[in-house]
Amino acid sequence: MRSEAESRNLLLFKNARSPLHVCLGNSERCLGPFGFAQGKTFARHDKKMKFLETLVQTFANKPIDWDELEESLIRADLGVAMTTRIIKTLQEREAWSLMGISDVVKVVREEIARILPANSPPITPEPGKPKVILLVGVNGTGKTTSTAKLGRYLQQEPILSATRMDRHTVLLAAADTFRAAAIGQLGIWAERLGVEMIQGQYNADPAALCYEAYQAALARQIDFLLCDTAGRQHTKTNLMAELQKVKRTLGKHDPSAPHETLLVVDATTGSNALNQAREFKSAIGLTGLIVTKLDGSGKGGIVVAIQDELGVPTRFVGTGERLDDFALFDRQAYIDNLL
Repeated sequence: MRSEAESRNLLLFKNARSPLHVCLGNSERCLGPFGFAQGKTFARHDKKMKFLETLVQTFANKPIDWDELEESLIRADLGVAMTTRIIKTLQEREAWSLMGISDVVKVVREEIARILPANSPPITPEPGKPKVILLVGVNGTGKTTSTAKLGRYLQQEPILSATRMDRHTVLLAAADTFRAAAIGQLGIWAERLGVEMIQGQYNADPAALCYEAYQAALARQIDFLLCDTAGRQHTKTNLMAELQKVKRTLGKHDPSAPHETLLVVDATTGSNALNQAREFKSAIGLTGLIVTKLDGSGKGGIVVAIQDELGVPTRFVGTGERLDDFALFDRQAYIDNLL
């Protein structure tokens, strides 16, 4: 009689006509020898976030009111500490110059530039073993979709090797075993990406599944193992403990695994996202954020608040529903698109 581990299914999707074709919905896009879509560059997130637009409209034709300005900055989710520093800097400058909304925007941009890291570190393969990326977050943030988008992004990264002229390889692990719909959703994404997916029985042990997924990734010489975990409610201690178990179990294969732990947050949730980041960082540690819905939400300031308070950098941003609406976080692009 087979054990539970042996009975889990390894799903291999082979719908793509060749290793250099990726199925995207009802269409296919041919990839060049390094995995980039032919005729298209993977664009920076260039959509306007506009979370300072309301601020500009409020003070366009009237003097600066400090209380109203403070309220506007906090409403943009920049955080209390950042807002306080901005107000203090502006008040010091007002002593010797006429203050207008252009001065406010300039100081906001300067303060944000001081806080955010100049560069977002890329995710690169580990030599001789799979790079394990744990994706965590509460329900509704777009975690499973972000897992697929990250997989696509990693597939498209060029391989800097004289012996390889193909895409980076990706394996997905459906570790959200408490929702059958989540397993099914990730399976659809796996099929569209043309990659393998490890899945288990409904309500199976997520830690055991991730352990098996690592074994499969190692045996198949996979570059990146992406583990999509359950939508943990950050206030539930037992569920956080389960994530800690997943982390410990992966560490049995490789003491440095998971190599990345990325929290997926929704930019529109504001202070809730900050609370989530606090809890997840405390429970399992975080190497970065994937911020979704950063496309005109008016709430993009949460990127700054989390970096300022917790030192957790935004690594990637999602700005739409398509697989390609995903990119490395770019500080300058973010600052340029504040307005």
